[in-house]
Amino acid sequence: MSTVVLVGAQWGDEGKGKLTDCLAAEADVIVRYQGGNNAGHTVRVEGQEYKLHLVPSGILHPGKVCVIGNGMVIDPSVLRREIEQLAASGRPLAALYISERAHVILPYHRQCDELEEECPGGLRRIGTTRRGIGPAYVDKYAREGLRVVDLLDEGAEERLRCMARRKIEILKRLYGAGGAAAPEQVVADYLAYADFLRPYVRDTSLLVHEAVRAGRHVLFEGAQGTLLDIDHGTYPYVTSSSPAAGGAAVGAGVGPRVIDTVLGVTKAYTTRVGGGPFPTELVDETGEFLRQAGHEFGTTTGRPRRCGWLDAVILRYAARINSLDYLAVTKLDVLCGLPVVRICRAYRYRGREITEFPSRLSVLAECEPVYEELPGWTEDITGARAYEDLPVAARRYLSRLAELAGVPVGAVSVGPGREQIIMLTSFFRR
Repeated sequence: MSTVVLVGAQWGDEGKGKLTDCLAAEADVIVRYQGGNNAGHTVRVEGQEYKLHLVPSGILHPGKVCVIGNGMVIDPSVLRREIEQLAASGRPLAALYISERAHVILPYHRQCDELEEECPGGLRRIGTTRRGIGPAYVDKYAREGLRVVDLLDEGAEERLRCMARRKIEILKRLYGAGGAAAPEQVVADYLAYADFLRPYVRDTSLLVHEAVRAGRHVLFEGAQGTLLDIDHGTYPYVTSSSPAAGGAAVGAGVGPRVIDTVLGVTKAYTTRVGGGPFPTELVDETGEFLRQAGHEFGTTTGRPRRCGWLDAVILRYAARINSLDYLAVTKLDVLCGLPVVRICRAYRYRGREITEFPSRLSVLAECEPVYEELPGWTEDITGARAYEDLPVAARRYLSRLAELAGVPVGAVSVGPGREQIIMLTSFFRR
Protein backbone atom coordinates (compact mmCIF):
# COMPACT_ATOMS: atom_id res chain seq x y z
CA MET A 1 0.00 0.00 0.00
CA SER A 2 1.22 3.49 -0.84
CA THR A 3 -0.92 6.60 -0.61
CA VAL A 4 -0.18 10.31 -0.96
CA VAL A 5 -2.41 13.26 -0.03
CA LEU A 6 -1.71 16.44 -1.99
CA VAL A 7 -2.83 19.62 -0.22
CA GLY A 8 -2.48 23.36 -0.74
CA ALA A 9 -0.33 24.98 1.95
CA GLN A 10 -1.56 28.55 1.34
CA TRP A 11 -4.84 30.16 0.17
CA GLY A 12 -5.19 27.87 -2.86
CA ASP A 13 -3.92 28.40 -6.42
CA GLU A 14 -0.55 26.91 -5.42
CA GLY A 15 -0.15 24.72 -8.51
CA LYS A 16 -1.66 21.49 -7.18
CA GLY A 17 -2.96 20.56 -10.63
CA LYS A 18 0.55 20.38 -12.03
CA LEU A 19 1.81 18.33 -9.07
CA THR A 20 -1.17 16.00 -9.39
CA ASP A 21 -0.44 15.58 -13.09
CA CYS A 22 3.20 14.82 -12.27
CA LEU A 23 2.49 12.34 -9.46
CA ALA A 24 -0.26 10.69 -11.50
CA ALA A 25 2.46 9.17 -13.64
CA GLU A 26 3.33 6.95 -10.63
CA ALA A 27 -0.18 6.59 -9.21
CA ASP A 28 -2.77 3.99 -10.18
CA VAL A 29 -5.79 5.79 -8.72
CA ILE A 30 -6.32 9.57 -8.38
CA VAL A 31 -9.11 10.77 -6.07
CA ARG A 32 -10.47 14.31 -5.82
CA TYR A 33 -11.94 14.47 -2.32
CA GLN A 34 -13.64 17.88 -1.78
CA GLY A 35 -14.86 21.12 -3.31
CA GLY A 36 -16.51 21.65 -6.66
CA ASN A 37 -16.08 23.76 -9.75
CA ASN A 38 -15.08 26.71 -7.60
CA ALA A 39 -11.57 25.30 -7.98
CA GLY A 40 -9.60 25.12 -11.18
CA HIS A 41 -6.40 23.28 -12.03
CA THR A 42 -4.48 24.33 -15.13
CA VAL A 43 -2.14 21.72 -16.64
CA ARG A 44 -0.10 22.06 -19.81
CA VAL A 45 0.65 18.84 -21.68
CA GLU A 46 2.49 18.65 -25.00
CA GLY A 47 1.82 22.33 -25.67
CA GLN A 48 -1.90 22.05 -24.96
CA GLU A 49 -3.46 23.69 -21.90
CA TYR A 50 -6.21 21.92 -19.96
CA LYS A 51 -8.36 23.69 -17.37
CA LEU A 52 -9.99 21.13 -15.11
CA HIS A 53 -12.57 22.02 -12.47
CA LEU A 54 -14.12 18.70 -11.43
CA VAL A 55 -12.30 15.85 -13.19
CA PRO A 56 -9.04 14.90 -11.40
CA SER A 57 -5.91 16.09 -13.20
CA GLY A 58 -4.74 12.48 -13.47
CA ILE A 59 -7.17 12.01 -16.35
CA LEU A 60 -4.44 13.41 -18.62
CA HIS A 61 -2.45 10.19 -18.10
CA PRO A 62 -3.76 7.13 -19.98
CA GLY A 63 -4.66 4.07 -17.96
CA LYS A 64 -5.30 5.84 -14.66
CA VAL A 65 -8.41 5.40 -12.55
CA CYS A 66 -9.85 8.82 -11.65
CA VAL A 67 -12.42 9.30 -8.91
CA ILE A 68 -14.73 12.21 -8.06
CA GLY A 69 -15.20 11.53 -4.36
CA ASN A 70 -18.19 11.69 -2.03
CA GLY A 71 -16.90 14.89 -0.39
CA MET A 72 -17.43 16.90 -3.57
CA VAL A 73 -20.44 18.88 -4.77
CA ILE A 74 -21.08 18.48 -8.48
CA ASP A 75 -22.64 20.82 -11.00
CA PRO A 76 -23.80 18.29 -13.63
CA SER A 77 -23.78 20.84 -16.45
CA VAL A 78 -20.14 21.70 -15.77
CA LEU A 79 -19.10 18.07 -15.39
CA ARG A 80 -20.81 17.04 -18.62
CA ARG A 81 -19.12 19.88 -20.49
CA GLU A 82 -15.75 18.94 -19.03
CA ILE A 83 -16.16 15.28 -19.95
CA GLU A 84 -17.22 16.20 -23.48
CA GLN A 85 -14.25 18.54 -23.92
CA LEU A 86 -11.81 15.90 -22.71
CA ALA A 87 -13.35 13.32 -25.02
CA ALA A 88 -13.12 15.73 -27.96
CA SER A 89 -9.40 16.22 -27.23
CA GLY A 90 -8.85 12.47 -27.44
CA ARG A 91 -8.53 11.78 -23.71
CA PRO A 92 -9.96 8.35 -22.71
CA LEU A 93 -12.59 8.51 -19.95
CA ALA A 94 -13.38 4.83 -19.46
CA ALA A 95 -11.81 4.85 -15.99
CA LEU A 96 -13.56 7.95 -14.62
CA TYR A 97 -15.87 7.25 -11.69
CA ILE A 98 -18.26 9.50 -9.75
CA SER A 99 -19.25 8.79 -6.16
CA GLU A 100 -22.91 8.01 -5.76
CA ARG A 101 -22.72 9.85 -2.43
CA ALA A 102 -21.47 13.15 -3.84
CA HIS A 103 -23.99 16.00 -3.67
CA VAL A 104 -25.51 17.82 -6.64
CA ILE A 105 -25.58 21.56 -7.27
CA LEU A 106 -28.95 22.89 -8.44
CA PRO A 107 -29.63 26.18 -10.29
CA TYR A 108 -31.02 27.67 -7.08
CA HIS A 109 -27.71 27.13 -5.32
CA ARG A 110 -25.98 29.32 -7.90
CA GLN A 111 -28.69 31.98 -7.62
CA CYS A 112 -28.50 31.97 -3.82
CA ASP A 113 -24.71 32.32 -3.99
CA GLU A 114 -25.03 35.42 -6.18
CA LEU A 115 -27.70 36.96 -3.97
CA GLU A 116 -25.67 36.40 -0.80
CA GLU A 117 -22.66 38.12 -2.38
CA GLU A 118 -24.83 41.09 -3.36
CA CYS A 119 -26.44 41.63 0.05
CA PRO A 120 -26.90 45.36 0.85
CA GLY A 121 -23.83 46.72 2.55
CA GLY A 122 -21.81 43.64 1.64
CA LEU A 123 -22.41 42.04 5.04
CA ARG A 124 -22.04 38.55 3.63
CA ARG A 125 -19.60 39.34 0.83
CA ILE A 126 -16.58 37.05 1.10
CA GLY A 127 -15.54 36.84 -2.54
CA THR A 128 -17.00 33.48 -3.55
CA THR A 129 -16.87 32.24 -7.13
CA ARG A 130 -20.70 32.37 -7.24
CA ARG A 131 -20.83 28.77 -8.48
CA GLY A 132 -23.31 27.60 -5.84
CA ILE A 133 -20.75 25.63 -3.85
CA GLY A 134 -21.52 27.05 -0.40
CA PRO A 135 -25.32 26.80 -0.69
CA ALA A 136 -24.99 23.20 -1.91
CA TYR A 137 -22.93 22.31 1.16
CA VAL A 138 -25.46 24.16 3.35
CA ASP A 139 -28.21 21.90 2.00
CA LYS A 140 -25.99 18.87 2.52
CA TYR A 141 -25.51 19.61 6.21
CA ALA A 142 -29.13 20.68 6.63
CA ARG A 143 -29.99 17.20 5.28
CA GLU A 144 -31.91 18.73 2.40
CA GLY A 145 -29.38 17.95 -0.32
CA LEU A 146 -29.63 15.83 -3.44
CA ARG A 147 -26.97 13.15 -3.87
CA VAL A 148 -25.94 11.64 -7.18
CA VAL A 149 -27.54 8.35 -6.15
CA ASP A 150 -30.81 10.22 -5.48
CA LEU A 151 -30.63 11.78 -8.93
CA LEU A 152 -30.47 8.28 -10.43
CA ASP A 153 -33.29 6.97 -8.26
CA GLU A 154 -36.78 6.17 -9.60
CA GLY A 155 -38.27 8.92 -7.45
CA ALA A 156 -35.88 11.60 -8.75
CA GLU A 157 -38.49 13.37 -10.87
CA GLU A 158 -40.87 14.11 -8.00
CA ARG A 159 -38.06 14.91 -5.60
CA LEU A 160 -36.57 17.43 -8.05
CA ARG A 161 -39.97 19.03 -8.58
CA CYS A 162 -40.58 19.41 -4.83
CA MET A 163 -37.10 20.77 -4.20
CA ALA A 164 -37.45 23.29 -7.01
CA ARG A 165 -40.78 24.58 -5.72
CA ARG A 166 -39.41 24.87 -2.20
CA LYS A 167 -36.29 26.75 -3.32
CA ILE A 168 -38.28 29.17 -5.47
CA GLU A 169 -40.44 30.03 -2.47
CA ILE A 170 -37.41 30.49 -0.20
CA LEU A 171 -35.65 32.77 -2.70
CA LYS A 172 -38.80 34.80 -3.16
CA ARG A 173 -39.50 35.26 0.56
CA LEU A 174 -35.91 35.75 1.70
CA TYR A 175 -34.55 37.89 -1.12
CA GLY A 176 -37.62 38.97 -3.06
CA ALA A 177 -35.94 37.25 -6.00
CA GLY A 178 -37.60 36.25 -9.21
CA GLY A 179 -36.28 34.74 -12.40
CA ALA A 180 -35.64 31.30 -10.92
CA ALA A 181 -35.60 28.28 -13.19
CA ALA A 182 -39.06 26.75 -13.57
CA PRO A 183 -39.50 23.41 -11.75
CA GLU A 184 -40.38 21.50 -14.90
CA GLN A 185 -37.27 22.81 -16.66
CA VAL A 186 -35.11 21.75 -13.73
CA VAL A 187 -36.68 18.28 -13.81
CA ALA A 188 -36.06 17.90 -17.54
CA ASP A 189 -32.48 19.16 -17.37
CA TYR A 190 -31.45 17.08 -14.40
CA LEU A 191 -33.01 13.86 -15.61
CA ALA A 192 -30.99 14.35 -18.80
CA TYR A 193 -27.85 14.86 -16.70
CA ALA A 194 -28.68 11.68 -14.80
CA ASP A 195 -28.76 9.67 -18.05
CA PHE A 196 -25.44 11.16 -19.15
CA LEU A 197 -23.64 10.56 -15.84
CA ARG A 198 -25.14 7.14 -15.03
CA PRO A 199 -22.32 5.07 -16.64
CA TYR A 200 -19.71 6.79 -14.46
CA VAL A 201 -21.43 6.40 -11.07
CA ARG A 202 -20.04 3.88 -8.57
CA ASP A 203 -19.59 3.21 -4.88
CA THR A 204 -16.21 4.90 -5.05
CA SER A 205 -15.46 4.39 -1.35
CA LEU A 206 -15.44 0.65 -2.01
CA LEU A 207 -13.41 1.14 -5.19
CA VAL A 208 -10.70 3.13 -3.36
CA HIS A 209 -10.73 0.72 -0.40
CA GLU A 210 -10.13 -2.23 -2.70
CA ALA A 211 -7.32 -0.37 -4.49
CA VAL A 212 -5.60 0.33 -1.16
CA ARG A 213 -5.98 -3.30 -0.04
CA ALA A 214 -4.49 -4.46 -3.33
CA GLY A 215 -1.40 -2.35 -2.69
CA ARG A 216 -2.00 0.10 -5.52
CA HIS A 217 -0.66 3.64 -5.48
CA VAL A 218 -3.44 6.07 -4.60
CA LEU A 219 -3.17 9.85 -4.88
CA PHE A 220 -5.71 12.01 -3.03
CA GLU A 221 -6.07 15.41 -4.71
CA GLY A 222 -7.36 18.37 -2.76
CA ALA A 223 -8.66 21.67 -4.09
CA GLN A 224 -8.25 25.17 -2.60
CA GLY A 225 -5.77 25.39 0.30
CA THR A 226 -5.29 25.03 4.05
CA LEU A 227 -6.15 28.66 4.78
CA LEU A 228 -9.46 28.18 2.98
CA ASP A 229 -10.41 25.20 5.14
CA ILE A 230 -13.84 25.62 6.75
CA ASP A 231 -12.42 24.84 10.23
CA HIS A 232 -8.79 25.90 10.03
CA GLY A 233 -8.82 28.70 7.47
CA THR A 234 -9.30 32.46 7.76
CA TYR A 235 -13.00 32.15 8.58
CA PRO A 236 -15.38 33.42 7.21
CA TYR A 237 -13.18 34.00 4.13
CA VAL A 238 -13.00 30.28 3.48
CA THR A 239 -14.48 27.59 1.30
CA SER A 240 -17.31 25.30 2.49
CA SER A 241 -15.36 22.05 2.79
CA SER A 242 -12.10 20.75 4.25
CA PRO A 243 -9.13 20.91 1.85
CA ALA A 244 -6.78 19.90 4.68
CA ALA A 245 -5.23 16.44 4.70
CA GLY A 246 -7.76 15.18 7.26
CA GLY A 247 -10.51 15.92 4.75
CA ALA A 248 -9.07 13.35 2.35
CA ALA A 249 -10.19 10.39 4.46
CA VAL A 250 -13.72 11.73 4.94
CA GLY A 251 -14.10 13.02 1.38
CA ALA A 252 -12.88 9.80 -0.22
CA GLY A 253 -14.56 7.38 2.18
CA VAL A 254 -11.46 5.71 3.63
CA GLY A 255 -9.95 5.46 7.10
CA PRO A 256 -7.22 7.91 8.17
CA ARG A 257 -4.67 5.15 8.75
CA VAL A 258 -4.42 4.46 5.03
CA ILE A 259 -2.60 7.78 4.48
CA ASP A 260 1.16 7.35 4.17
CA THR A 261 2.53 10.69 2.95
CA VAL A 262 1.24 14.28 2.93
CA LEU A 263 2.69 16.70 0.38
CA GLY A 264 2.00 20.41 0.78
CA VAL A 265 2.16 22.63 -2.28
CA THR A 266 3.29 26.23 -1.90
CA LYS A 267 4.21 28.95 -4.33
CA ALA A 268 7.62 30.60 -3.93
CA TYR A 269 5.58 33.65 -2.95
CA THR A 270 2.01 34.05 -1.63
CA THR A 271 -1.28 34.82 -3.39
CA ARG A 272 -4.87 35.21 -2.32
CA VAL A 273 -8.22 35.73 -4.06
CA GLY A 274 -11.18 37.46 -2.45
CA GLY A 275 -11.48 39.33 0.83
CA GLY A 276 -9.71 38.97 4.15
CA PRO A 277 -6.41 39.98 5.79
CA PHE A 278 -3.16 39.26 3.94
CA PRO A 279 -0.08 40.35 5.98
CA THR A 280 2.54 40.09 3.19
CA GLU A 281 0.39 41.58 0.42
CA LEU A 282 2.28 43.92 -1.90
CA VAL A 283 0.28 46.76 -3.41
CA ASP A 284 3.23 48.17 -5.29
CA GLU A 285 5.37 47.52 -8.37
CA THR A 286 6.74 44.29 -6.92
CA GLY A 287 3.23 42.97 -6.31
CA GLU A 288 2.26 43.80 -9.89
CA PHE A 289 5.49 42.19 -11.14
CA LEU A 290 4.58 38.93 -9.37
CA ARG A 291 1.02 39.09 -10.74
CA GLN A 292 2.11 39.57 -14.34
CA ALA A 293 5.16 37.26 -14.28
CA GLY A 294 3.18 34.54 -12.51
CA HIS A 295 0.01 35.02 -14.63
CA GLU A 296 -1.89 35.37 -11.38
CA PHE A 297 -5.46 35.39 -12.61
CA GLY A 298 -8.04 32.85 -11.41
CA THR A 299 -8.57 29.71 -13.49
CA THR A 300 -12.26 29.66 -12.60
CA THR A 301 -13.16 33.37 -12.48
CA GLY A 302 -10.31 35.20 -14.18
CA ARG A 303 -10.04 37.51 -11.16
CA PRO A 304 -6.60 39.04 -10.51
CA ARG A 305 -4.96 37.48 -7.48
CA ARG A 306 -3.50 39.50 -4.63
CA CYS A 307 0.25 38.88 -4.44
CA GLY A 308 2.89 39.14 -1.72
CA TRP A 309 6.12 37.74 -0.35
CA LEU A 310 6.33 34.19 0.96
CA ASP A 311 4.80 33.82 4.43
CA ALA A 312 6.58 31.19 6.54
CA VAL A 313 4.13 31.69 9.43
CA ILE A 314 1.44 30.31 7.13
CA LEU A 315 3.66 27.42 6.04
CA ARG A 316 4.40 26.40 9.63
CA TYR A 317 0.68 26.48 10.37
CA ALA A 318 -0.09 24.37 7.28
CA ALA A 319 2.64 21.91 8.30
CA ARG A 320 1.00 21.45 11.70
CA ILE A 321 -2.59 21.21 10.47
CA ASN A 322 -1.75 18.71 7.73
CA SER A 323 1.21 16.78 9.22
CA LEU A 324 3.18 17.73 6.13
CA ASP A 325 6.01 15.38 5.20
CA TYR A 326 7.30 17.46 2.29
CA LEU A 327 6.80 20.76 0.49
CA ALA A 328 6.54 21.17 -3.26
CA VAL A 329 7.59 24.71 -4.21
CA THR A 330 6.05 26.03 -7.42
CA LYS A 331 6.72 29.10 -9.58
CA LEU A 332 10.27 29.60 -8.34
CA ASP A 333 11.02 30.96 -11.82
CA VAL A 334 8.69 33.93 -11.20
CA LEU A 335 11.21 35.36 -8.72
CA CYS A 336 13.95 35.50 -11.36
CA GLY A 337 15.23 39.04 -11.90
CA LEU A 338 14.38 40.40 -8.46
CA PRO A 339 17.53 41.80 -6.81
CA VAL A 340 16.26 40.90 -3.33
CA VAL A 341 13.70 38.32 -2.20
CA ARG A 342 11.96 38.33 1.15
CA ILE A 343 10.46 35.73 3.46
CA CYS A 344 8.15 36.62 6.33
CA ARG A 345 9.49 34.68 9.33
CA ALA A 346 7.12 36.17 11.97
CA TYR A 347 4.44 38.81 12.55
CA ARG A 348 4.65 41.93 14.67
CA TYR A 349 1.44 42.51 16.60
CA ARG A 350 1.13 45.53 18.88
CA GLY A 351 4.85 45.74 19.49
CA ARG A 352 5.62 42.06 19.98
CA GLU A 353 6.63 39.28 17.64
CA ILE A 354 4.38 36.27 17.16
CA THR A 355 5.36 33.15 15.24
CA GLU A 356 2.08 31.24 15.27
CA PHE A 357 -0.82 31.97 12.95
CA PRO A 358 -3.66 33.74 14.82
CA SER A 359 -7.24 32.51 14.69
CA ARG A 360 -8.75 35.99 15.16
CA LEU A 361 -9.01 37.94 11.93
CA SER A 362 -8.93 41.18 13.91
CA VAL A 363 -5.46 40.20 15.15
CA LEU A 364 -4.31 39.03 11.71
CA ALA A 365 -5.47 42.32 10.20
CA GLU A 366 -3.13 44.22 12.55
CA CYS A 367 -0.15 41.94 11.97
CA GLU A 368 2.86 43.35 10.18
CA PRO A 369 5.32 40.98 8.52
CA VAL A 370 8.81 40.57 9.96
CA TYR A 371 10.99 39.92 6.93
CA GLU A 372 14.29 38.28 6.20
CA GLU A 373 16.04 39.47 3.05
CA LEU A 374 17.98 37.13 0.81
CA PRO A 375 19.86 37.89 -2.42
CA GLY A 376 17.89 37.29 -5.59
CA TRP A 377 19.14 35.83 -8.87
CA THR A 378 19.05 36.90 -12.49
CA GLU A 379 19.73 33.55 -14.15
CA ASP A 380 16.96 31.92 -16.19
CA ILE A 381 16.09 28.73 -14.29
CA THR A 382 13.32 27.44 -16.56
CA GLY A 383 15.74 24.97 -18.14
CA ALA A 384 16.92 23.51 -14.81
CA ARG A 385 16.29 19.78 -14.55
CA ALA A 386 18.26 19.01 -11.38
CA TYR A 387 18.60 20.78 -8.05
CA GLU A 388 22.26 21.44 -8.78
CA ASP A 389 21.26 23.35 -11.94
CA LEU A 390 19.66 26.08 -9.82
CA PRO A 391 21.66 29.21 -8.95
CA VAL A 392 23.24 29.27 -5.51
CA ALA A 393 20.92 32.10 -4.44
CA ALA A 394 17.83 30.10 -5.47
CA ARG A 395 19.04 27.08 -3.52
CA ARG A 396 19.69 29.22 -0.47
CA TYR A 397 16.17 30.60 -0.75
CA LEU A 398 14.70 27.09 -0.85
CA SER A 399 16.87 25.97 2.05
CA ARG A 400 15.78 28.89 4.22
CA LEU A 401 12.14 28.38 3.24
CA ALA A 402 12.33 24.74 4.37
CA GLU A 403 14.10 25.70 7.61
CA LEU A 404 11.49 28.29 8.54
CA ALA A 405 8.59 25.98 7.62
CA GLY A 406 10.10 22.99 9.40
CA VAL A 407 9.43 20.78 6.38
CA PRO A 408 11.91 19.57 3.73
CA VAL A 409 11.45 20.52 0.09
CA GLY A 410 10.60 17.46 -2.00
CA ALA A 411 9.91 19.07 -5.38
CA VAL A 412 10.56 22.36 -7.16
CA SER A 413 8.73 23.71 -10.20
CA VAL A 414 10.60 26.08 -12.53
CA GLY A 415 7.97 26.56 -15.24
CA PRO A 416 4.50 25.55 -16.42
CA GLY A 417 5.43 22.42 -18.39
CA ARG A 418 5.39 18.82 -17.21
CA GLU A 419 9.13 18.57 -17.72
CA GLN A 420 9.82 21.71 -15.67
CA ILE A 421 9.62 20.09 -12.26
CA ILE A 422 12.57 18.86 -10.24
CA MET A 423 11.75 15.88 -8.03
CA LEU A 424 14.03 15.57 -5.01
CA THR A 425 12.45 12.44 -3.56
CA SER A 426 9.94 9.71 -4.36
CA PHE A 427 6.64 10.28 -2.57
CA PHE A 428 5.16 6.83 -3.14
CA ARG A 429 6.62 3.95 -1.13
CA ARG A 430 8.15 1.13 -3.09
